[in-house]
Amino acid sequence: MIQESGENYLETILILHNKTGFVRSIDVAEELNYSKASVSRAMSILKKENLITIEKNGQILLTKDGEIKANAIYERHNTITEFLISSLGLDYEIASTDACRIEHIISNETFNRIKNYVNKAGGK
Repeated sequence: MIQESGENYLETILILHNKTGFVRSIDVAEELNYSKASVSRAMSILKKENLITIEKNGQILLTKDGEIKANAIYERHNTITEFLISSLGLDYEIASTDACRIEHIISNETFNRIKNYVNKAGGK
């Protein structure tokens, strides 16, 4: 099981891939403002966990398991952000920053209730 930092890397890879279609370690380092060495270590761990592959040209690709995990984290982030904005009136920056912390520790039961609340509030 990967830790919070690993989840952040997966989410960042997903977001960057959705934006540009091509993700390298340097892109992740720049996005997160981390050192290349830190990102390299993290990519090695994610590769060992079979969550990413790294092509010869340096492109990072999510495996099926990595994509499932990254999408789940990204959904949590977006849902919690929306909840904090709509129910508490927080501005986007604060809500998104707090959601990034909350998304890793919240129970499935609590998350599902927040998700149901957001879906009902949004008429989904």
